Amino acid sequence: MAALRVSGTVRVPGDKSISHRALILGALADGDSRIRGILDSEDVQSTAAVLRTLGAEIPAIAEAMVVNGVGLRGLRPPARSLQCGNSGTTTRLMAGVAAAHTFTSRFEGDASLSRRPMKRIAEPLSYMGARLEFEKGDGLPMTVHGGDLRSIDWDTRAASAQVKSAILLAGLVSGVEVRVTEKTRSRDHTERMLRAMGVDVENDGNQVCLRPRRHLNAIDLQVPADPSSAAFFVALGSLAASGDLTLTDVCLNPTRSGFFDVMKEMGAGIEAASVTTRGGEEVGTLRVGPSALQSMTISERDVPALIDELPLLACVAAAAGVALEVRGAGELRVKESDRIATVVANLRAVGADAHELPDGLRVTPGNRDLSGTVDPRGDHRIAMAFAVLSAATGNRIVVRNPECVAVSYPHFWEDLQRVTA
Repeated sequence: MAALRVSGTVRVPGDKSISHRALILGALADGDSRIRGILDSEDVQSTAAVLRTLGAEIPAIAEAMVVNGVGLRGLRPPARSLQCGNSGTTTRLMAGVAAAHTFTSRFEGDASLSRRPMKRIAEPLSYMGARLEFEKGDGLPMTVHGGDLRSIDWDTRAASAQVKSAILLAGLVSGVEVRVTEKTRSRDHTERMLRAMGVDVENDGNQVCLRPRRHLNAIDLQVPADPSSAAFFVALGSLAASGDLTLTDVCLNPTRSGFFDVMKEMGAGIEAASVTTRGGEEVGTLRVGPSALQSMTISERDVPALIDELPLLACVAAAAGVALEVRGAGELRVKESDRIATVVANLRAVGADAHELPDGLRVTPGNRDLSGTVDPRGDHRIAMAFAVLSAATGNRIVVRNPECVAVSYPHFWEDLQRVTA
């Protein structure tokens, strides 16, 4: 097995979560919002398309763009269904916005998105006074009959930034106070951007409260690099036999840094430098090199801050020949794929020792001479996770449907080739 050497500097694409919110809040603001470094991916394009269908002036996605805000209640009734593609973020956040407008919106998505549950947003939005209808089960197509909403104090009984954001956006547009309590604190990009745009939003532990505001200020925003995308190269650098990698302009929001924290606990040498605050978000440069990694156990408490990186963490364990156990991650079963089943099946397909748990998975040290073909089932994060596993173990793993990475990282394969050549 050839020893992996890495070298180079990578500026991964703009953060996907922040890019969605920049478009949505820019469209709802008064005045022109200037956005630079937005992620040009299929999911973000879905949000742009939905906003255009609702009458917002969203230009073509570009490195530098201006969004002409229509105001908090300035969206118009859609003449056709809102096409969300594969984007759960688009669907759930825009459902909160649509629920606060006095018109009807029909949300549609691709086959994968249509299987993902929407009941978690339907319950609080219905309580606030909207009416949501499903044609089958609790997935898409979904019709939202909006209106004037009332205040809410909602316990999500889980940790979901999308559910929290749907409620916050519904309250923002309706001009009512909302309070959301979570089991553990989820990503807080919505709250940070709202505060940067003049909204009174208060975080207190696992609870967030938004107070009414008539207008939303425009924003001037440089979107930082996505930590979930940077994670693939942090993993690659840690698994390499020699060399080092530098990741620039990475969003270091504490609610998104779980993967980096866990990798450090496992023994990875990750250094952060030039850390500053921009647009309410911590941003900095990461440097990582070869590391001797150790076994790890992930509990439910750890999951919210690294939910998207758990498939990658499983591949890191398999490549490093260490044990990993993940519990409390049942949310993975309702992502772009059943990520627990998909990761475990593919690890076993290439010769790793992995097992499903009801709410997680287990990787056991064993064969590190891995090879074969994996099917990510159209899931971008699983495709990239197995690309890292392949590079780290001799490039004998073939990933089917590699183009699915375009959902979040269109140039992933080029960047991977460049730093491992």
